[in-house]
Amino acid sequence: MGSKNSTATKRADALRSIDAIVQAAAECLGRNPEASLSEIARAAGVGRVTLYAHFNSRAEVVDAAMSRAIDRGNEVLDAIDLTGDPLLALARYIEAGWHLVDQARALLAAAQRELSAGRIRELHAGPAARVETLVARGRAGGAFRTDLPIAWMVNVLHTVMHSAAEEIRAGRLTSEHAADHITATVLAAFTPPGAPVPETGGGA
Repeated sequence: MGSKNSTATKRADALRSIDAIVQAAAECLGRNPEASLSEIARAAGVGRVTLYAHFNSRAEVVDAAMSRAIDRGNEVLDAIDLTGDPLLALARYIEAGWHLVDQARALLAAAQRELSAGRIRELHAGPAARVETLVARGRAGGAFRTDLPIAWMVNVLHTVMHSAAEEIRAGRLTSEHAADHITATVLAAFTPPGAPVPETGGGA
């Protein structure tokens, strides 16, 4: 009985350590994408030996932190109303999704250094699926173009969002204008050829 309790205690301690490391990684990398494992371990209140007992490399730590951020982002996106007018739904998605990208842009920069493009796409599968459904609905109703693949259109949206983060880092764009810029750019890209691009701001 004592052995079972001891094992359960060790497992609980290990889970607490892992959670502390992942949380510290998200916070440290969120401030500085080049934060070291030593900094992350210190912020988590553990030693490097403990960190390496749970993660084999910096890439694994970054992956876990990015996964955590995506999971929390999915909780936010789950609350977004993507029904009704697809133009308005797209604007709502961009407003919410942009804030998530804005908050996680330093963490994303770390992920882009450490993880493969395929892994980053895999992590973003949840948000991508939402947009795919929304774009398909907009195409069916004539609001969005049908001459380009849905996967390409989704990629365009997320590429523009990530580019906005880069522009902010470079000092060429402010966070307060990012959502409007993204919405205007994406609506222009999604509008059927020959159709007028919907107004942003007061419109879609």
